Amino acid sequence: MRFSKYILLVLCLSFMAFTTVKNTGSTQKYKCMVQLKNYEGEGAYVVVSVIDKDNNYVKTLQVLGDDEKWYPDITTWWSFFETANTPDVNAITGATIAGGERSIFTFQLNENDLQAGHKLRFETAVEQQDYHEKDLETLLDKKNLKNKFEGTGYIRYVRILAN
Repeated sequence: MRFSKYILLVLCLSFMAFTTVKNTGSTQKYKCMVQLKNYEGEGAYVVVSVIDKDNNYVKTLQVLGDDEKWYPDITTWWSFFETANTPDVNAITGATIAGGERSIFTFQLNENDLQAGHKLRFETAVEQQDYHEKDLETLLDKKNLKNKFEGTGYIRYVRILAN
């Protein structure tokens, strides 16, 4: 009798733990190519983030530019990052991209990232030149992510493909 109560207790606790785990949905990998316009000067820092419908940062997917002393030049993202209580950038970092060059990387999105109203934002900055908060911004939608997107600053275009 005592053993069966123990088993019942373990089953109940297991069920409660299972039902309270936050369901983040399945994740999907995406391959992203960023092609920059031809310009003179240093390499561009590029930050790719998920933004909610109220323009609040949800998470950073990718940072191209590994010298952290230049992160404050990406003004809007930096103010989020600085107050996010995150010890490190929560994205893969890589080298900056020079004018006319391209970079290819992968990132992951889950079902929660694809909620109505969430956007994918590409911010760019070049040392001693301009900062573009919304060099490219598009709605996060599975169908929409299979397109080619034109930038408005240093980005010529971005292509995204499901991996």
